[in-house]
Formats: sequence, C-alpha cells, structure tokens
Amino acid sequence: MSPRWEPDPDIRRGNHVIHHLHAHLVFVTKYRRDVLSSEMLTRCEEIMRDVCESFGAQLREFKGEGDHVHLLVHYPPKVALSKLVNSLKGVSSRYLRAEYTDHINQIGTGSVFWSPSYFAGSCGGAPLSIVKDYIETQKRPA
Repeated sequence: MSPRWEPDPDIRRGNHVIHHLHAHLVFVTKYRRDVLSSEMLTRCEEIMRDVCESFGAQLREFKGEGDHVHLLVHYPPKVALSKLVNSLKGVSSRYLRAEYTDHINQIGTGSVFWSPSYFAGSCGGAPLSIVKDYIETQKRPA
C-alpha cells in the first residue's frame, strides 16, 4: 500500500468527512487574579478533558499558571468552537467554585471564575503560505 493511504491516527474520520482540526484556547481568570493552584490545575484538566469527550473532542495538551490556562483541543467539524468554549468555561467554573470555595473566596473573584473573554487560534497542518500556494497551483479545467 502506498504511504499516501496509510492511516494517520491524527486524522479523524466521520461518515462524510475527514478532518484534522485543532484549536489553541486560552482562558484567563477574572481580573487576572492568581487563583489557580497546582491542585486546582490538575482538577481543571480532568474537568475539561471530560467536557471535551462529551463533545467528541480530545484535549491533547493542557498547561496553566495561577491566572490562566492553555488548551490544545482536537475537535470534530460538527462542534461549534464557541459552544465548546462556553461549556469548558461554564462547567469548570461551576466545579472549581464548588470544590475550592474557601480558596476562591479569599482571592475575591466574586461569583464569576473566568474572564468573559478568551483566545482561540487555529493551528496544525501546513503553514498558511504553503496552503495558499497549493490552492493557487490547482489547474482549472479549460
């Protein structure tokens, strides 16, 4: 079999689609307060991994600091990224606030855990210049 047709575990398949979509997400705590401890980051990763699985997505990487987290999510095309983000932020906020109430109340973020804004960037695959060149070199039928 030619190498072109060997299965790639990173390329996912559905009934009518083959996809390879990744998003880099960054969530910041409200007022950029240093709220997240190492234990909270571990729990936050568990929660976000479960949320991703419920959407049919995969949390490929997760790291964070006291005031923000970075996620690399591999998601299917049927998922609206904004819906996934809303769920990730909402569910994690609910669980973290319930499980670490005393710690969060000492920091003083009020009834909201995450800042309402977030960063989302597409990533993976070839650089844009390569994709653009590839599209430009397609032959139009005469």
